[in-house]
Amino acid sequence: MKIINSIKELKQSLKTEREKGKETGFVPTMGALHAGHLSLMKRSVEENDISVASIFVNPTQFNDKNDLATYPRTLEKDCELLEAVGCDYVFVPEESEMYPEPDTRVFRLGRVAEVMEGAHHPGHFNGLHRSSVNCLRW
Repeated sequence: MKIINSIKELKQSLKTEREKGKETGFVPTMGALHAGHLSLMKRSVEENDISVASIFVNPTQFNDKNDLATYPRTLEKDCELLEAVGCDYVFVPEESEMYPEPDTRVFRLGRVAEVMEGAHHPGHFNGLHRSSVNCLRW
């Protein structure tokens, strides 16, 4: 399993895999992996030639800086778990890699942003959507 920190390196690695005709699966996470994450990665491994996980604690998903500061960061353990289930690449970017400049985009996500997690963490889904859109740059 290869750990990659830059978008440029990940793009190049995946381009090489695609040129070989390989299909890629992607499991985005913020780390602190649990059985649910691992089941998604196992499914990706079963259904794809190459499986990629991201571990990025996305600051734009936290409206409380204390929650961001105390979010568990267990990279070494997470990588061991991912490798054990067959993950090929782990993308672990720094914040500056994902947000090279301030991101002030606001997405209108409707009711989903107002119930469950959204009701307790205003802005959570907007940050999640920002991160997802950034991944499309790959």
